[in-house]
Amino acid sequence: MPGPHRARYGRWAGGLDPLAPPVDLAAALDEIAADVMAGYSPQSALREYLRRGAADREGLDDLARRVQQRRRELLNRHNLGGTLDEVRRLLDAAVLAERKQLARDAMMADEDRDFREMRLANLPSATAAAVNELASYDWQSTEARENYEKIRDLLGRELLDQRFAGMKQALQGATDEDRQAINQMLSDLNDLLARHRRGEDSQADFDEFMARHGQHFPENPRNVDELIDALAQRAAAAQRMLRSMTEEQRQELFELSAQAFGSPELMASLDQLDANLQALRPGLDWAGREQFAGSEGLGLGDGTGVVQDLADLDALAEQLGQYYQGARISDIDLDAMARQLGADAARSARTLADLERALREGGLLRRNADGSLRLSPQAMRRLGKELLADAARQLSGRTGSRDARLAGAAGEQTGATRSWQFGDAEPWDVTRSLSNAIVRTAAEGGGFDAGVRLDVRDVEVVETEARTQSAVALLVDTSYSMVHEGRWVPMKRTALALHHLVTTRFRGDQLQLISFGRLARTLGIDELTALPPVHEQGTNLHHGLLLAERFFRKHPSMDAMLLVVTDGEPTAHLEGQGDVWFRWPPDPETIARTVTQLDRLTRGGARTTFFRLGDDPGLRRFLDQLAARVGGRVVAPQVDDLGAAVVGEYLRFHQSGYDDEAGAR
Repeated sequence: MPGPHRARYGRWAGGLDPLAPPVDLAAALDEIAADVMAGYSPQSALREYLRRGAADREGLDDLARRVQQRRRELLNRHNLGGTLDEVRRLLDAAVLAERKQLARDAMMADEDRDFREMRLANLPSATAAAVNELASYDWQSTEARENYEKIRDLLGRELLDQRFAGMKQALQGATDEDRQAINQMLSDLNDLLARHRRGEDSQADFDEFMARHGQHFPENPRNVDELIDALAQRAAAAQRMLRSMTEEQRQELFELSAQAFGSPELMASLDQLDANLQALRPGLDWAGREQFAGSEGLGLGDGTGVVQDLADLDALAEQLGQYYQGARISDIDLDAMARQLGADAARSARTLADLERALREGGLLRRNADGSLRLSPQAMRRLGKELLADAARQLSGRTGSRDARLAGAAGEQTGATRSWQFGDAEPWDVTRSLSNAIVRTAAEGGGFDAGVRLDVRDVEVVETEARTQSAVALLVDTSYSMVHEGRWVPMKRTALALHHLVTTRFRGDQLQLISFGRLARTLGIDELTALPPVHEQGTNLHHGLLLAERFFRKHPSMDAMLLVVTDGEPTAHLEGQGDVWFRWPPDPETIARTVTQLDRLTRGGARTTFFRLGDDPGLRRFLDQLAARVGGRVVAPQVDDLGAAVVGEYLRFHQSGYDDEAGAR
């Protein structure tokens, strides 16, 4: 029998947490919709939401700030003199050890000792010149000779580490055979790259090269192009690092390079490698430079690594900026983010990418033919449901108010049933429908081993008394004062809540949204939701009432309900040729035309309610007079209570209409 299964558990050490909770689409949609209703395009609203993040989640701007902070830290901490400092230290140690040996060696001829001491005393002050001066010196001290050889070894390893990350450590204590193997690898690599430049290489050539020298390439490239990409990025960073040095530092390194591994062959091979890579990848940044200002010296290899880190950070900054055409959050290099800023930053970026993808692919955002985004019908329904629920909670808190959640479109049930017909919205009679299915199955000789299968022929619906349907025109003021006084978004939220109520609970009703500023126009709910604020003067209620009359005429059998949301007196009207007449303060002709048009609607049977926003005395008097003239109502809600006020008035209208019908019966 197999032994017991054992498992070990510990803290998650991976990059991205596989058990992290899913992104909260509802909260994201709320914030995006708020920006859309404030005037942003859906594309801009999505971008701004992803930029600012949320209370418990970093946004793109937060990550971009961390990228810039990390970049400043690298530049302010380091300088590029590490290799030269180490060479100077080893040179000083070698000279000191040699002088001590000369002083101790009693058997040495005085003339020889004096000549050696004079040569050491007159070494050039420049490090590179001093090292080159001692290239042919016959060291008497074993310690001095070892320190000098360390200079050659250090230079060789640093130059290789510039092009091959980790080579400095790998070649520490290397033998002559190891150095010869490196020279052979460089020769084979340059041959492979030269053949690739001429188009004469093959995958077999690459495979043979990796079989011989693959231990030097931890990136495990799968083909020559991946090999070139990895090498070229490192080589370009090495060039940028050299250009970031001072002129004196570059000159000294150039002079010292001949001493690398005690032979000029290495530098020649590296120069050839750089030339091949630059020819194969000319689009990389080979000429940039950085301004290092720190006190911590870096060697050539480590300096190249830091310059590569800076390039990673620059690429991340561009990806986080999202300013280029077709930018997506998924463009962010999560591996580079984890390397530079840690796993928490990578998790934040991954969450943002998941959120963007879920919004785009989850049906909440749709792309128009021109490539722009818009809120989908699904998103509109979701928002409308939430806004209607808010209005319902406000209504239910009022004594004697009817809860919007109880509203429905069907009339009272009569007790009779009938067969379902296409288009019926009445509730099913489940008992009769199942009974019909059982009788039909038995009559057709079927059995019930697999249960009862319901057919459309079996369905019966409950008959209800006919309920008068309504044509509802919601007129919303879109003059600039609505924006200036903070009423723009509540107005849109109100329209969205009422739209959801009508389209989900009172499907037999018809709703028309009409905006009126300097001109009026009919709008779909998605158009009104995305309507940007416009700095224009004019409150053309007259034009809005004209459009409302046209709407009511399309539905002559329905009860007409006129809801007007405004914060100012009419200051514009339409002339006979369709021109707009505007004047402030309100012109008597504008008032007269507005009143005349409202009278026409009232004679046609429309019942009117005005929703007055603000405390303007002139508007109060005007609306009170209009309401008294046409037998309407004026409601003056607080701006945050506007949605509940409009929804409540709509429900009150339906309730009063139902009571009128009951009284007539």
